[in-house]
Amino acid sequence: MKKRILFTAIIFALFYAKGTFAQTNLDSLFRIWNDQSAHDTTRLIAIGEVAEKGYLFSQPDSAYYLYQEQYDFAEAKGLTKYMGKALSQQAFSFLIRSRNIQALDHYQKSLKIHTEAKYQMGILGSMNGIAIIYTILGDHAKSMEYYNRILELNKSLGNEVVAAGTDINMAGCYYELGEMEKALIFSNRGIQMSEDIGNRRFLANGLDYRGKIYSAIGENEDAKSDFEGALKIYEELDDDNGIAECSANFGSLYNRIGEHRKAASLCEKGLLLSEEMESVNVQKNACECLYDAYKALGNGNKALVYHEKLLLTQNALAEEDASNKLQQMEFEKQVLADSLATAEETRLVEEAHQEEVRQKNRTRNILIGSSLLLLALGGGVFSRLRYVRKSKATLQVEKDRSEKLLLNILPADIAAELKEKGKVDARDFEMVSILFTDFKGFTAASEKLNAQELVAEINTCFEAFDGIMGEYGIEKIKTIGDAYMAAGGLPVTTDDSIKNTVLAALEMQQFISQRKTKMDAEGKLAFEMRVGIHTGPVVAGIVGVKKFQYDIWGDTVNTASRMESSGGVGEVNISQSTFELLKYDAEFTFESRGKVEAKGKGEIEMYFVSKA
Repeated sequence: MKKRILFTAIIFALFYAKGTFAQTNLDSLFRIWNDQSAHDTTRLIAIGEVAEKGYLFSQPDSAYYLYQEQYDFAEAKGLTKYMGKALSQQAFSFLIRSRNIQALDHYQKSLKIHTEAKYQMGILGSMNGIAIIYTILGDHAKSMEYYNRILELNKSLGNEVVAAGTDINMAGCYYELGEMEKALIFSNRGIQMSEDIGNRRFLANGLDYRGKIYSAIGENEDAKSDFEGALKIYEELDDDNGIAECSANFGSLYNRIGEHRKAASLCEKGLLLSEEMESVNVQKNACECLYDAYKALGNGNKALVYHEKLLLTQNALAEEDASNKLQQMEFEKQVLADSLATAEETRLVEEAHQEEVRQKNRTRNILIGSSLLLLALGGGVFSRLRYVRKSKATLQVEKDRSEKLLLNILPADIAAELKEKGKVDARDFEMVSILFTDFKGFTAASEKLNAQELVAEINTCFEAFDGIMGEYGIEKIKTIGDAYMAAGGLPVTTDDSIKNTVLAALEMQQFISQRKTKMDAEGKLAFEMRVGIHTGPVVAGIVGVKKFQYDIWGDTVNTASRMESSGGVGEVNISQSTFELLKYDAEFTFESRGKVEAKGKGEIEMYFVSKA
């Protein structure tokens, strides 16, 4: 059911995000987005279309970044409707990556904005997304709550697509809850509306659901008719996922009525397609069907094969369910923490007010006595004041020294959090550009230079790199021997962090090239360097207790390292994801390297980048 629910989410996501440039190519859309003379809403629609048509289903992380640009621009212009749309589409980019809790958070934020703006279609889209996530998490009662709200709101809108899709989703929820009578009512209604509006995908979904309902209540002939109708439409639409799920459902029906050869044929078809689609839930259903079929046919060897596959899929689903439950618990924990923080803040404000009232009452009595006391102690106070001022000046010097040392180790925002809380929470960043450098022939150079000369040369280079990082707002992470690692876009993400990381890398290569020319003229040894950059999500935080260090982790870091090791001397080598985000920037030129073999990563699309 999860795949079918997700498909309906896609229909809704595209419906709510629909703009006015359906036939326009991405280059034209990018030009519209970058045209500052164009109307604000025209530009917002254009960047939304770029994200949806160019990246949402192929590179959802890049789509998230583009929707963030849409959100930031809409926020600057006070266009709340488009802020909500951007958040809703960001939520969907999480949903198709199975990052359900982040998706839920973004949908709830978009719902709040749409509600405040009284944008009804946006409200429907956000609530539909929330309902779908609760269904995936197995909380069907919560899903039903939102679906009912959607139907109630849609009464005033009369949108037939919304009504049909919601009825079919509700039929699925009632089926999962075992309420077959209600499931049948909603499936019948959804099927009728889908036929009326000519939506064949919704019609196929509805027939598939109703076939399962009829099968569950023993109406076998009606179930056969619905499964046959659904399969026919799925095949006409080339919907492999629909064919896979419906075949497994149909095969299970044939097993129950004793037609095991037909069951095996259908379920083998369903298993093959579900493996291609990586739909574990459908694989489980198909394997269970095949085990039952071959066991009934007396073919023990095949039955055993599919039984073993069934166990593997059950384990995979159990892990997925456990992950979903952990994510949900973490989300609920955060919601509770936010609620407690709000309550505590309210309590503190009230206490402060009461204390202020008490203080005013005491002040009248204290003023008379304190005036006499101040006269008596006047001389001592001035002496004490000089001492305090001198002590505070000394403490300030030490504090400034500690501050400077801390900022040399940690980013400013992270240092502030460490001072405030005594610890730093690890954070997820969606769009960070990781930069790696490495000197060519370092080992050979270390054999020709003494230790002092080697360290001095590395230090000269790294000091220059530190200056470049500061100029472009890039965060130095660490050095490892002769390697230098930095990141653009954390701890604070900016619109130009990806571009600035590439500009910084090009300036680093320019410095190394100029220094080599100078050192060669003096007959001294100098380094040459490779630089690699990859853009994607990372986790960042502090490691260690005494000699602590701000560090980052994730596959993005590993891929960036491979960009460096697979690069060229004197070049800046970037990944496909970084290229996609910068390819329309007139300040750069790119040289495609095609697919390059990278250790542990297989073949990766790479590009050399230079200034135009």
